[in-house]
Amino acid sequence: MNLIIRTIIFCSLIAALGIPTQAVAAKSKSPNVVVIFMDDMAYADIGPFGAKAYPTPNLDRMAKEGRKFSDFYVTQAVCSASRAGLLTGCYNVRVGIFGALGPKSTQGLHKDEVTLAEVCKQKGYATAIYGKWHLGHHKPFLPMQHGFDDYFGLPYSNDMWPYHPGVLHLPMKERLKRWPHLPLIDKNKIINPEVSGKDQEQLTTQYTERAVQFIEKNKANPFFLYVPHSMVHVPLFVSEKFKGKSKSGLFGDVMMEVDWSVGQILDTLRKHELDKNTLVIFTSDNGPWLSYGDHAGSAGPLREGKGTMFDGGCRESTLMWWPDTIPANSNCSTPAMTIDILPTVAELIGANLPAHKIDGKSILNLVTGKNDKSPQEAYYFYYGQQLQAIRMGKWKLHFPHSYRTMDGKPGGTGGIPTKYSQAKIGLSLFNLHQDIAETTDVKANHPEIMAKMLKLGEAMRKELGDKGRKGKGQRSSGRLTKI
Repeated sequence: MNLIIRTIIFCSLIAALGIPTQAVAAKSKSPNVVVIFMDDMAYADIGPFGAKAYPTPNLDRMAKEGRKFSDFYVTQAVCSASRAGLLTGCYNVRVGIFGALGPKSTQGLHKDEVTLAEVCKQKGYATAIYGKWHLGHHKPFLPMQHGFDDYFGLPYSNDMWPYHPGVLHLPMKERLKRWPHLPLIDKNKIINPEVSGKDQEQLTTQYTERAVQFIEKNKANPFFLYVPHSMVHVPLFVSEKFKGKSKSGLFGDVMMEVDWSVGQILDTLRKHELDKNTLVIFTSDNGPWLSYGDHAGSAGPLREGKGTMFDGGCRESTLMWWPDTIPANSNCSTPAMTIDILPTVAELIGANLPAHKIDGKSILNLVTGKNDKSPQEAYYFYYGQQLQAIRMGKWKLHFPHSYRTMDGKPGGTGGIPTKYSQAKIGLSLFNLHQDIAETTDVKANHPEIMAKMLKLGEAMRKELGDKGRKGKGQRSSGRLTKI
């Protein structure tokens, strides 16, 4: 029986049974993918991972209906580097993106890198990003040139403007030499060249409204939706509908609005009967900016925060939701990383992986709960261009390096940060199953583990380099030739 005849019989049967054709189409088309990516949200900032000061009912429900990933990492605990890892399936060191690209940067994601959006475009997906990009703000580097059909949002962090705490003491003329006005972009066009605080109050709502409209527009077609929120990166802003609602300060208000946003997206998927055909991933780019105190979140039991490769900086509270495919109310404690999302989606939708080398591997077995076997021997943690740590199973090895720390001191208040101290760690091995806070060095008791991880580290240095040492597998970022 050929395909045409089978299709005619199937459609006739559906019509006879009175099943809505829209529901059938939703279940038969390729699965949709939604990635919600927070900014500076800490491990314990949502209810499923321990937040109690404010409610997150939509994220709580997402966890109950889906799967928590308790040992999920980003490539590097800083904005641009982290986003490069998510969107390319590569350690950011491989693709030449470091730190947080600012308004004076002439770098961006190289045109030859293949993004998650471009992987989805292979299979005819509609693609969109609503939120913070931060992989180059000049036109050649913007999302529309990297596989996205639509873009609305900020090109970089929301504190990269003349109201940054570090320049508030200066007259505006001097401020603008350091930080120009913050632009809002629609597709490739700046639609607001001077974003104000009042404008920032609307960002979470605007990103959410755009996301909902995109889902509704593409409900009959497969789509990839990327929502990288500007919050909870400082400065914190929240709309009027959530001001004071949490009773736990501005940070709580902002988190409640983020939870509302997640609820709007999930409710739209349910409304259009797309929930059982859509993978939704919720995670963050790095941990809390601890020097901001009451305007920063909590890493809970984890050590340190943003800007360090201790788990408080790079281990993220992560939820994955796909009713009837992902086991409900389940937890995955197998280590995984954002670099694995691109190859996972590629396997899921039957797309080809990039022709060049990537670092991620499909974790579809972890997502669906088929088994808990990791496809990766280890994960590698660079900060800047220095290899600082490796995670292999329950073990985490730190190489000697310096890092910033609050050293037990409280952070700032009201959006004004305090200063970090500098500290150093020597070669140290931690058993994260017994010591989640990375406090007790056990290298003397495990020489075989040490030998294996040191060998892995040296192999990675040959591939991706290490603080002045060039790796054979490193590629260049995009460079602007004319401004």
